[in-house]
Amino acid sequence: MKKQVSLSQEYLKGVWKNNPILVQLLGLCPTLAVTVTAINGLAMGLAATFVLVMSSLLISSIRKIIPPQVRIASFIVIIATFVTIVDLVMKAKFPDLSKALGPFIPLIVVNCVILGRQEAFASKNNPGRAFLDALGMGSGFTMALLILGSIREIIGSRTIFGLQIMPDQFEPWLIMILPPGAFLTLGLILGLSNFYSIKKAREEHESIISHYKRVGREELIEELEVK
Repeated sequence: MKKQVSLSQEYLKGVWKNNPILVQLLGLCPTLAVTVTAINGLAMGLAATFVLVMSSLLISSIRKIIPPQVRIASFIVIIATFVTIVDLVMKAKFPDLSKALGPFIPLIVVNCVILGRQEAFASKNNPGRAFLDALGMGSGFTMALLILGSIREIIGSRTIFGLQIMPDQFEPWLIMILPPGAFLTLGLILGLSNFYSIKKAREEHESIISHYKRVGREELIEELEVK
């Protein structure tokens, strides 16, 4: 029987261990397209998080009455409902931001992060765990977009959230607000993320070996050193 993870781990896995962008490399189209500024990245992340959380809650609640033959179609209809809500609210309350994000708000309907979590998790777990999973994945998605957008805006425009923080002597890097800048910045962030993950895993591995040496479990030490 598969061991059930704790509620805190259910949330935190999406923030770092299974981050949809930094680890799973999902939803890269909006990630690369809208992160010219920090506010765009934050808005896109929050919109996707709202849709993900609400869809997961509803799908998890009615999962037992959705016929298996039409589950994907049902998921898409539910997701599209919440995307429409987000799109209309943004157009009414934040028209400039809605214009800046363009078609990528409606395209949340086909975002593989959203649909993937419904199929892989929400449709198989209770609403409480589905909520935490969705919130964690949404937080990780938003965090990655915000970091990427902030770096590109600071270096490409000398500002963050519209406020200038770099001196006038600093010459903005035009490439950072162009598509190549998105690829370069994301590549650097992925490289740093992987470096940290590998370093942390190596430290944990060495810590386990040290523990087994102290307690005299030589057979386990040999097995771990082979790995």
